[in-house]
Formats: sequence, structure tokens, C-alpha cells
Amino acid sequence: MTTPAPSSRQRWLVPVVVVVLSVTVGGGLLAREIYRRPDQPVDDTSVAVSTPSPSTVGAPSAVDDDVRMTDDAKRHPQGDAVRRVLQKYFAAINSKQYQQWVAVVTDERAAGQSQSDWKKGVRTTKDSDALVYRIERASGNSLRVLVGFTSRQSVEDAPLFFREPCIKWRLVIPMEVDGKTLKVAAVDGGPPPEHEKC
Repeated sequence: MTTPAPSSRQRWLVPVVVVVLSVTVGGGLLAREIYRRPDQPVDDTSVAVSTPSPSTVGAPSAVDDDVRMTDDAKRHPQGDAVRRVLQKYFAAINSKQYQQWVAVVTDERAAGQSQSDWKKGVRTTKDSDALVYRIERASGNSLRVLVGFTSRQSVEDAPLFFREPCIKWRLVIPMEVDGKTLKVAAVDGGPPPEHEKC
């Protein structure tokens, strides 16, 4: 006795199921790689992933240019140095002290803004609530620091792409070792950093 030939519907069903399963498994593996939280750092070249804790994300500091850090950012080998540099950086902006700002930025960054342009750019700016979320090792002796902060300024001094008196920023600030000192480097070009109205 012979077996009846499978219908045309049954013939294409098996290959379609195989393709769908392959795509599903591949997509799942890809998503896992993209969204997976990195393992704990093994050495100082690893990424320190930061998770805000209630103790670090509480009420704003009494000192506007005080820089807070998540627990993971604090544990990074360069965490304290990063905090000190950013504190001086924001303090220079808030007090409009160009020479203090120049002392904590790279020569390349300083060369990009004359004193008069810099003072004009920060004349009504007041930065506060700075929080370092994450510190990552970049190429060579450089770091990439993910920072959130609030900037208040006159509307006419706000960026042309977002004319608001109060802006919450979240951006990566590059830092480089200059001699033996960690300094804020020039920000790469590209689209504006993440921002929203306060």
C-alpha cells in the first residue's frame, strides 16, 4: 500500500516553520546582546554601569555646582577624579570664571572658545543637579562620562534648537589625561545631546 502524496500546503509548511523559528531565535539572541547589562568590571578597562540609588538621586544639593554620583560611578577607579573635575567645570560656568574653566579643559577645548565668546555663552547660565550616571574607558587614556544636569538661562541665551529657560540635559562628556591631570575634552560633533524642558 502506498502513502498518499502530501498536499501542497503541507509541503511548504515545514520550511516556513523552520524559517520563522530561525528568525525568532536569531532576533532573541541579538536583542539579548544589545540590551544585556554588562558584567561587573574585571579590570579598569571595563565599563562601569551606573544605577541611580535613592541616596544619590534625592533632593538637589544646596551647592548648585556640587556633582553627585551613582554608586557604580563612585566605584570606578577614576570616579573621584571625574567628580572633582566636573565640580570645578560647573563652578567655573556658574561663577563666570573663564580662567578656572580653562584650567579644567583640554587645550583643544579652550582653543575653540575665546574668553569673550565663552562669557557671552554662559552670561545667564546656572547649572545645577549634576549627576554622573556612568564612566566608561575610551581609547588611550580617555574616558566617556554620562552626566545629567539642569541648566537655567535666559530664553535668548538658550540653544537655538531648544529655546527654553530651563533644560534638563543628559550627555556624554569626554575626558582625557593631559600630562597627569584629567581634563574635559572637546565634545564630538553630531546631533544635540538628549534634552527636555524642566
